[in-house]
Amino acid sequence: MAPFSAPNRCLCHHAVVRALSIGILPFVVWVIAVACDGTADAPAPEPTPAQSPAGSGTPTTPALPPLPGIAFERVAAGFQRPTFVTGAGDGSGRLFVLEKRGTIRIVRGGQVADEPFLDIRSRVTSSGNEQGLLGLAFHPRFAENGRFFVYYTAADGGANTLAEFRVSSADPDRADPASGRVLFAIPDQYSNHNGGMLAFGPDGFLYVALGDGGGAGDPLRSAQDLANPLGSILRIDVDAPPAAGLAYAIPSDNPFVGRAGARPEIWAYGLRNPWRFSFDRQTGDLWIADVGQNAREEVDFQPAGSPGGQNYGWSIMEGTACYRPTSGCESSGLILPVFEYTHSDGCSITGGYVYRGAAFPALRGAYFAADYCTGAAWAIRREGERVRADRLPDFPTGISSFGEDDAGELYIVRDQPGTLERLVVR
Repeated sequence: MAPFSAPNRCLCHHAVVRALSIGILPFVVWVIAVACDGTADAPAPEPTPAQSPAGSGTPTTPALPPLPGIAFERVAAGFQRPTFVTGAGDGSGRLFVLEKRGTIRIVRGGQVADEPFLDIRSRVTSSGNEQGLLGLAFHPRFAENGRFFVYYTAADGGANTLAEFRVSSADPDRADPASGRVLFAIPDQYSNHNGGMLAFGPDGFLYVALGDGGGAGDPLRSAQDLANPLGSILRIDVDAPPAAGLAYAIPSDNPFVGRAGARPEIWAYGLRNPWRFSFDRQTGDLWIADVGQNAREEVDFQPAGSPGGQNYGWSIMEGTACYRPTSGCESSGLILPVFEYTHSDGCSITGGYVYRGAAFPALRGAYFAADYCTGAAWAIRREGERVRADRLPDFPTGISSFGEDDAGELYIVRDQPGTLERLVVR
């Protein structure tokens, strides 16, 4: 289930989960989870908690200063099911808001441009609740070369599609629709779990998140199959000459280059639906919010400088609990989440960013995440190997995505009522 899935198609059971340390003051809570997954299949069996390995980053309570009060103010409205917002990194001050139907709208000074920056509705299917135009990344040198990349589910069969476009030479507020070229179109049997996040890493390579292909419980077993790009984050080079048979190059230091039976694009795997991930613009650390099955939502972490190749566990595990099999699963070699919550607090995680803006110094270094259904929200901060998750007053419901502007200030878009809002401190 992606964050803009309707929460009313639920199948419920109960499971006792491990203690978490949350809040400004440390305290321990044992949670009874009410599972709720938007898939139409049978509910997952009761998971059995697994032990976190030493050094896995299990939440603790280091001495960090308390966070100030956080609120959101409306910037613009009237969007049709927005899925993402970002700046272009070109100093223009524009924000680009994706709409599920296949359009990108420009917001400048709180005003929405009359004409879309890009309109590819004819290429996009958005009939499934988790389908549509899902991701956007501007090239690091966009101001010079005008290149940007989008991720969508294709109208001709629903394939998970990555495409490149260029801005119009005549109008910086319009893309050239004729410039579009498909870099890949990965077939998918189900309409859900499409991933969709795109971001350039500090290394200049493009990272692409793909879900496990949909259906409940990873029926295709994609996420643990290195021959299948589904259920993984890819890392590709869009600047070097393409590799044979591909429309892009493969970085030579990708972890599975040269391994028989493995896709060389894969950077990390074992993911269910990594709807949103982000790089800390100061440290280069990678934060991944993976949407759970029937019991747990999780945040995964990859430190800057990692060689890649991490296995985040799905569908052997859901969060820190065994999923397949339901007990006694083999967790050695798996990277467990640095934070998780159960479906007593929500139904679908929307991952955000580590705040690095200038407006609110007290927030710097905090990674924000919220639940789509309930608005439950957390600020997660690291101090060395220690992690602290502070439960925040609830955010608005229906947050389909967080986003950053060029200066690192944070925004959200809400699926319905279709708004763009800015993070502020009370």
